[in-house]
Amino acid sequence: MKEFDFKGLQFLFKKSSSPVAYCALSIRSGTRREDQRFGGIAHLTEHMIFKGTEYKSASCINSYIEKLGGELNAFTTKEEIVIHSTVLKEDIARAIGLLVELAFSPKFQEKELEKEKAVVLDEIITYKDSPADQIFDDFEELLFEGTNLSMPVLGKTKTLKKIGVKELYEHTRTHFTLSNMAFTVVADASEEKVRELLLKALKKYAPSAMVGDGKISEGLTIPPRMPQVKTFNKVVNRKGHQTHCIIGAQAYPYYEKKRMALILLVNILGGPAANSRLNTILREKNGLVYNVDAAYGQYSDTGIVTIYFGCDRQNYEKCVRLIEGELEKFRVAPMSDKALKAAKKQLLGQLAISSDNSEAQCLSMGKSLLVFREVIGTARMRQMIEEVTASDVMEAAADIFAPEKICKLTYM
Repeated sequence: MKEFDFKGLQFLFKKSSSPVAYCALSIRSGTRREDQRFGGIAHLTEHMIFKGTEYKSASCINSYIEKLGGELNAFTTKEEIVIHSTVLKEDIARAIGLLVELAFSPKFQEKELEKEKAVVLDEIITYKDSPADQIFDDFEELLFEGTNLSMPVLGKTKTLKKIGVKELYEHTRTHFTLSNMAFTVVADASEEKVRELLLKALKKYAPSAMVGDGKISEGLTIPPRMPQVKTFNKVVNRKGHQTHCIIGAQAYPYYEKKRMALILLVNILGGPAANSRLNTILREKNGLVYNVDAAYGQYSDTGIVTIYFGCDRQNYEKCVRLIEGELEKFRVAPMSDKALKAAKKQLLGQLAISSDNSEAQCLSMGKSLLVFREVIGTARMRQMIEEVTASDVMEAAADIFAPEKICKLTYM
């Protein structure tokens, strides 16, 4: 992989042997960078950049890649917007040019904005109709109360209605800058040619961004760890057959070494495998839940760990007791060498299989550049996982899942 930094824009290319090329433009412009008066503007901007540019209409954008059999898509998270495209390798110039054009030459129109706001408002209503989805937003809102991380990516009805064309232009002008971006490519192409195509697109669609040195500070400026918020145990009465619950807490951010032990612990507890500890105990042995999983999300200055389950109401208390019992086991005693070795083997296998996907690699490279200004390769990730000890896992459990730190939200 080769990397260079051009006027603040980070670029990383990885050679592949596939006839398919993957390109992604990752922008440090997620929900947490929004003005709270206009919550949801990052996600709405992601929608609106497809509604027309200074050079292309919405219909032209829609067909520009797809008529070649390719794909064009985007998504928004709490910390970034990502626009990405998949094309045949001979069409890579189109993909690179369009991604840059969408980011730097959007043409926001009032009529299109009102239509898209209606689409997003409907998306919010649909989301709220799904308690298994909505509970995660509500949990983060409580956990990160008073910060932008508490805001839902989709926004809220009252804040979306305040967003106009002026606010969209202001958002892109402020955040869609070269020093907030990473452009990543995985393709069977010449790295030099890809770089030339990118620079050509930047000169055409982002001439003002090319002015100045665009320098960013050397190294990483690691933000201070977000302070622990007050814990909560909230029950929300909701109509429905199923009870939904999240048990969780704030966790380690990207930059803490201890995160690797927590990644391993969360995977043991409720990772994607059917033999995860909680799935085995709650579902396989006792038949108490429809589903149970654990997840660990990392941000630049904090993190979040969640254990979610859905069950019949009469099984709720027993599920909570069993989960708390498992957490207690990890807090008070280290894993056996045999169990630790098996857990590492499983996690390493999962990571290897998931990374054997060029699109996933392309997106992961962009995320890593925005966070670390480098890509943590498979070999380094493997080394970090192998270095985790049983004591590390126990300490992470005792720290993150300490009874006084655990929060709980239940939909009854």
